Amino acid sequence: MTEFFHRALLGTPIALTLLGCGAESQLLADPPAAPEPAASANAESVAETISVTIRTGADDHVFDVEAAITPEEQRRGLMFRESLPENGGMIFPFDFPRLASFWMRNTLIPLDMIFIRADGVITNIARETEPYTLDSYYSSEPVIAVLEIDGGRAAALGIDAGDHVSWPDGPSLPE
Repeated sequence: MTEFFHRALLGTPIALTLLGCGAESQLLADPPAAPEPAASANAESVAETISVTIRTGADDHVFDVEAAITPEEQRRGLMFRESLPENGGMIFPFDFPRLASFWMRNTLIPLDMIFIRADGVITNIARETEPYTLDSYYSSEPVIAVLEIDGGRAAALGIDAGDHVSWPDGPSLPE
């Protein structure tokens, strides 16, 4: 654990972003719920789709993901989804860098959570997160966004910490 992260958690009062794969506060420790038919149908309404590029060495991997911009989009996230397209997912961009924490409440499928710094560098990846768990998955340092893709996809494509991520109105890829 970095010294900054350790001090931030123990000594300095900070706002730790408590997001989920529905971005809900983890302070509401309700047990995971099975999707209701109306909730499942409503969950399939999609946010704006944008292209996100991840550069791994010489390879670029392009994902067409939903952008969770509004509080409702961030709260719902990918909850109740039964699958994702191969190069689909969701990005949660923030207005400023912050420590982030996500959970899998009401999320039916495993996800890879990719934590991204303001310069576009991946800080860490929570790989193949467990569906329905209330366990938290944290960024290792302040991030400007979290990208969620199908669980196992990051490993299959060789995506790792230190790789670069770019999207419209986000950081650019290095030359």
